[in-house]
Amino acid sequence: MRYVCVFCGSSSLARDVYFDAARRTGRELARRGLRLVYGGASVGLMGALADAALEAGGVVIGVIPRALVDRELAHPRLSEQHVVESMHDRKALMSELADAFLALPGGLGTLDELFESLTWAQLGLHGKPVGLLNVDGYFDDLLRFCDRAVADGFLHPAHRAMILAGGDAGALLDAMRCFVPPSPGKWWTRA
Repeated sequence: MRYVCVFCGSSSLARDVYFDAARRTGRELARRGLRLVYGGASVGLMGALADAALEAGGVVIGVIPRALVDRELAHPRLSEQHVVESMHDRKALMSELADAFLALPGGLGTLDELFESLTWAQLGLHGKPVGLLNVDGYFDDLLRFCDRAVADGFLHPAHRAMILAGGDAGALLDAMRCFVPPSPGKWWTRA
């Protein structure tokens, strides 16, 4: 695991606890020599994450759609900044570059990126680990929803187990490094 793609919010209205977690995550990635791949913005948790990684000597690679360069304020100091044509191109390139995916708190865009990564893993298009940094219980309800999806027969338990979650970035990165993708057979069969 050398490249970690992090999904997180670009809103500047988030609580301080989330900004602090983003900064800790950026520093932890740099400390471990892991290269950060993210959405390329200089604002919100995205900016805090990138700034912390850069300040700690890390390599930061941004991927931002041309239409969002001004709206999300493309980060001017990244190691690399890729400007792509669409959101789909953004997700595809981030996935191509990444060895692992980590979601921090965010909104609809973060959830879209997270679930696309999980869906691709479920379909066997990649075997990369996917983690949720569950800051202040932010993802508790989402994890309960996934448990309900298993109980009601919509999600195979092996695919639910692909969602690694924890409140500490270092411990979560350790778990992601040790991840072995499941091979439950056809995804639509019952457990």
